[in-house]
Amino acid sequence: MKLQNSFKQEFGNKKILITGGTGSIGIGLIKQLLPYKPKIIKVFTNDENSIFESKRKFGKNPLIDYEMGDIRDKDRLELVMKEIDIVFHAAAYKHVPLVEDNVIECITNNAFGTLAMAQATSELGVESFTLISTDKAVRPTSVMGASKRIAELICQAHAIDSLKTNFSMVRFGNVLGSSGSVIPLFQKQIELGGPVTITHSEIKRYFMTIPEAAELVIQASAMSTGGDVFVLDMGEPIKIVDLAVDMIKIAGLHPYFPD
Repeated sequence: MKLQNSFKQEFGNKKILITGGTGSIGIGLIKQLLPYKPKIIKVFTNDENSIFESKRKFGKNPLIDYEMGDIRDKDRLELVMKEIDIVFHAAAYKHVPLVEDNVIECITNNAFGTLAMAQATSELGVESFTLISTDKAVRPTSVMGASKRIAELICQAHAIDSLKTNFSMVRFGNVLGSSGSVIPLFQKQIELGGPVTITHSEIKRYFMTIPEAAELVIQASAMSTGGDVFVLDMGEPIKIVDLAVDMIKIAGLHPYFPD
């Protein structure tokens, strides 16, 4: 109860911006934040179809305002972020195989987009900025992981220099049901009769649900004292190949490995 009251003080009557707010984590954050009665939640995205779907989900909620734009456009950011108190930065390209084929777009969006966000946040004197990061940023082996590690370093640098804004970062692994999770991909591949593809047989990942992820992001934002990197306790990692095998068996099929 004390924690809930603390969140009401932290987020109640505040103007909140969520980038990538129509994605799975963004929607999870909206659901978790609405009970604390913020003054407004601005949802910022460049995906018009996801705005349409989000409006259907939440209806005509006067506390939610949708804004279209690109996180790399600093001028647009400064207009959208005017008078904002709290920022959750969830916008990112995160499909690992896809961004491996689109390196420049990934780096400019995930890294330079975060730079534009951090600069605008600092200049406007926003109270707090929380970057949604990933466990793939730890000793990154992919373009996506590397881009998010750069984003973390950008936020850490701004945490040192910023006089008003409290910067923090939250890392977690695969979120069940999110657009970046392997599970929807595996389900689709199984429905089509295979093959189920994995990048390497020894890869392990952590998993958690969308509500768990959103709640822990909010807790991290409220607890941060500046420059913190929160690594969420997600239990034991699971081998992706074992997950694929289990899902195939649950579907009533028999997995086999080609030579």
